[in-house]
Amino acid sequence: MKGLIRFSYTKLIDASATKAWDKVVFEETYQEFFMQAQFFNQSTHYLTFQELIDNVPGADRLHYLTSRVAMGYLQQLNQTIPDVVNALEKLCMPFTQFKFEILASHMEQKEAHKIAIHFYSDPITWIDTIGDQMLIAYGDQRQALQTGSDVSTDLIALQPKLTIWSFQP
Repeated sequence: MKGLIRFSYTKLIDASATKAWDKVVFEETYQEFFMQAQFFNQSTHYLTFQELIDNVPGADRLHYLTSRVAMGYLQQLNQTIPDVVNALEKLCMPFTQFKFEILASHMEQKEAHKIAIHFYSDPITWIDTIGDQMLIAYGDQRQALQTGSDVSTDLIALQPKLTIWSFQP
């Protein structure tokens, strides 16, 4: 047994989104960014998110203000990280924490809008690595494994944008 870990998965969403959930989150967060950015850009001097951040005090609040519209869509995920599947290709990784971030946006070019949602898994027991997959058990199962109890496990493939965020032996 390796220890207790938490994964981090970053989901990038931009104009090239093809999945229905991604498309609606793209549209809704762009509209919210556009509306909120008008408050910070009353002189209409700045067109990009980066220009607002660089020149308008408090514009970094746009991350939070825009994230509020995404909350309902995040609830639709039923606390399961999107895109991360087990060996049976089923969504399986629970999360309760996330961070929303605007990477880029433009007041007049919706296609420039790009966001990241960083998901942080609940604690997971990392049992072993088999090839390019990790044998895991959900929750802190270290005690059960040490006493020889049966523990339900899963295999998670290592993939881009999925990383071990924290580790405890």
